[in-house]
Amino acid sequence: MNTVVIGVIGADVHAVGNKIIEHVLNEQGFNVVNIGVLSSQEDFINAAIETDAQAILVSSLYGHGEIDCKYMREKCIEAGLTKIKLYVGGNIVVGKQDFKEVEQRFKKMGFNRVYPPGTNIERAIKDIKGDLNV
Repeated sequence: MNTVVIGVIGADVHAVGNKIIEHVLNEQGFNVVNIGVLSSQEDFINAAIETDAQAILVSSLYGHGEIDCKYMREKCIEAGLTKIKLYVGGNIVVGKQDFKEVEQRFKKMGFNRVYPPGTNIERAIKDIKGDLNV
């Protein structure tokens, strides 16, 4: 069974979407490790190591995702998670910005997939299944 770690990064307490993502992933047959809200990069990484996860899904709605996610790929590599897939979505930057530019910045930071606010969870599920060969 494919294990994914999900949570809400930084000082963000938006829990409803996180619970919806958990529910849908469970329905799709994933083993979901939900670390909840107010989570640090280390919380995500430690959970991924402990559960041998194949992917980390980071949510952020309060606009500071870019700051909260900086160097996450490097920290994953340092922890031995060299092949883990990284996903991020939500209101991940402050203000109205061209999403194509935002996406490129997050991809340069090492995220495999970047989703704008309001993305349908089914789209992300399709990507995750394809990326993990499920």
